[in-house]
Amino acid sequence: MLAPQSTGELVRTLVLTLDLCGTFAFALSGATAGIRRRLDVFGVLVLSFAAATFGGISRDLLIGAVPPAALQDWRYLAVSLTAGLIAFFWSPFIEKLWHPVRLLDAVGLAFFAVAGAHKALAFGLSPVMAALLGMLTGIGGGMARDILLAEIPAVLRSDLYAVAALAGASIVAGGSLLQLPIVATAVGGGVVCFGLRILAIHWEWHLPVASGPRADTSRKPAKDDS
Repeated sequence: MLAPQSTGELVRTLVLTLDLCGTFAFALSGATAGIRRRLDVFGVLVLSFAAATFGGISRDLLIGAVPPAALQDWRYLAVSLTAGLIAFFWSPFIEKLWHPVRLLDAVGLAFFAVAGAHKALAFGLSPVMAALLGMLTGIGGGMARDILLAEIPAVLRSDLYAVAALAGASIVAGGSLLQLPIVATAVGGGVVCFGLRILAIHWEWHLPVASGPRADTSRKPAKDDS
């Protein structure tokens, strides 16, 4: 069994690694969405940074980890801008991926949901609150991207978006409650979150929608990455 100091260092390293991986994936997703809207290079980089860091910044503010890691550690900015430039100059290659925006979004969602839950647990939150904060961390980047592009956030209309993040974060929280290995619960939570999201996209799984008057459909929604 690891000593408390070793466990704390492992959690910090794990959260940083997951955060940076999620930052890269969400930055690519945000930049790709911005390129499709014909934004200039500055707009693409702003969108990539916002999508990549909004969830983590929200998490850190809520648990009192200030200043937020994304604003304190230069690596977050470097990773998000690098990803934005990669997407800007090599967008034809990224567009060859299967549903590129949603695929990259699913990757970022998994990384951030797991990282958010682990960091919340490290700051003393209960497993239930840690799972909820992990979900919030995961969905934050996609919400920021969609809002900046004047779209209804995917979490409010998409197939098992927040549910996938909550499932992944819950595995991390449950693993902590059962004192399971930290890395194992991180991998398990990330795989479940990513798998649920991809299956939902492929099979078009949706949560029930309330019946009522239909919205005005005279305006066509933004082109999806089908």
